[in-house]
Amino acid sequence: MRGSLWAIDPYYLHDQVIHRNLQVQEQLGITFHANGGPELGSTIYALSTAPGRAGIAVIRISGPGARSVYNGLSPGKTIPQPRYAAVRTLYEPHGAPSRQNMLDSNALVLFFPGPRSVTGEDVLELHVHGGPAIVKAVLSAIPKCSGKTGSIRYAEAGEFSRRAFFNDRMDLTQVEALGDSLSAVTEQQRRLSVRGTISNLTKRYESWRQLLLSARGELEALIDFSEDQHFDESPAELIASVAQQVLELQQSLQAHTRNAVRGELLRNGISISLLGAPNAGKSSLLNRIVGREAAIVSPEAGTTRDVVEVSVDIGGFLCRFGDTAGLRRALNLPTEDKSEVRGQDIGIVEQEGIRRAKARAAESDMVIVVLSIEADSSSPALKLDEEVLDTARTLFGEGRSVLIVVNKIDQKPPELPTGKITEAIQAAIPGLQSEDIHLLSCRPNTTPQANTPFPGDGISSFLSGLVTTFHAMTRAVSASDTDASIWQESLGATERQRLLLEECDEHLTLFLEVGGHAVSGSGHRNESHVDQDTEHTFAEEGGEVDFVLAAEHLRNAAGCLARITGKGEQGDVEEVLGVVFERFCVGK
Repeated sequence: MRGSLWAIDPYYLHDQVIHRNLQVQEQLGITFHANGGPELGSTIYALSTAPGRAGIAVIRISGPGARSVYNGLSPGKTIPQPRYAAVRTLYEPHGAPSRQNMLDSNALVLFFPGPRSVTGEDVLELHVHGGPAIVKAVLSAIPKCSGKTGSIRYAEAGEFSRRAFFNDRMDLTQVEALGDSLSAVTEQQRRLSVRGTISNLTKRYESWRQLLLSARGELEALIDFSEDQHFDESPAELIASVAQQVLELQQSLQAHTRNAVRGELLRNGISISLLGAPNAGKSSLLNRIVGREAAIVSPEAGTTRDVVEVSVDIGGFLCRFGDTAGLRRALNLPTEDKSEVRGQDIGIVEQEGIRRAKARAAESDMVIVVLSIEADSSSPALKLDEEVLDTARTLFGEGRSVLIVVNKIDQKPPELPTGKITEAIQAAIPGLQSEDIHLLSCRPNTTPQANTPFPGDGISSFLSGLVTTFHAMTRAVSASDTDASIWQESLGATERQRLLLEECDEHLTLFLEVGGHAVSGSGHRNESHVDQDTEHTFAEEGGEVDFVLAAEHLRNAAGCLARITGKGEQGDVEEVLGVVFERFCVGK
């Protein structure tokens, strides 16, 4: 298992990997292969576990020289039976075994002959004691075992997975899912990565590609042989039939794309902004959520000036909270109806904090608006700040997920029923649902059991409501397909895959436009569906279909799908492999 050093998003890894490679190179005097291509004839090795002191360290060797490495490190001992572990003493190569040249007295050795191995090549795994000196000595000895089988060199980042891909042990979507598995830190991220490790998504993408290749073949047959051969369908009937298939495929593509966006919330974390007036309790709420003093809490208004970023796992979801400056309207700023000028005298620094708060909220996946019960000259009442409400209404109208938290509910007078509070908020933000309004108190618990929420504080209920909202935000949408599992798995599509799906959808839209089928600006076909009268459309309009251009759009669409899996003549494999594999750490 990887230590905490490597339990991070793999997208961080490129500069970290360079640093680690340079460290190993400096220690062992290794010259790294860096021609950018898969040198499959060589033998590679790497430390597959985290560097540093540990109980066990795993060193992996892959390539035709794996047996030579074993014979060099454990002379006179037969190689273990494939896929069975054996204990061996490891020695410095090219010398008689003795106590003086012993590397590790009890190493666990496993051998996996190709092609039935993780890389498709001969693979040797050495499970040695995890002391840094032992690991360094074994790594230094491995390249000395090279012989007739060719060079033995330290692996590049992701090179084991690269070889697995080229030897058909993994497809590109599975490689990316492996990267997600290595970086998963929350339960939802783990579930997301597991979905992608099976090949169902690849099979679906490949079936779509084959459908487009078949449709393209029909059009090209019409182009090449229309004058010599008799076809059962007229050109108009053929283009109408292909268009119907394309329309159905577009529905599935667009559902997959929407699910991929939802999956990115699980992979990258849900961005949440806390908005509210000064002293409404935003920082107190953040501290209660994360369980520590992440933000400064003070009775003085305007304590928070910049955005305070904090990440936390809530119910298995990675959440990235941003505590922002309190919103209030400055002097000389007109109200929404421009009937009067109201505001407060605030400084330039606080104005910049308010601007950043609104910008952070506009980029967030969810906004938590914090209101509060405040005591005035008469009695405590719900404070509805117009600047806060204006911002909340704007965000809600833009489709942002908005939750309302009413803080300091412990100050609510008995004559103010909670129903009235909910009604007032819903009147201020039309369309907001009552289940999106939470009443709580962030008042610190002064009882002996300081970490236990006191009765009625509402924090536990609020967190449960958050998790419910997270599930709704990341629930897979489906098209007309009856297989529900494929839509769950489409949540695991990466950003690279999503962008290629969107590009594929654009090419299909261009195909429909060339074919004379009206498509809306959103990429959807208008209500005039393909029907029996379609063949008359072009004759009535006096136009003709450019079958060559239509076939080209289908070819480009199929190429996008091929680039997702890295297979097919349009795969352009080398373009994407570097981007995918450079994100892995060395040894994977």
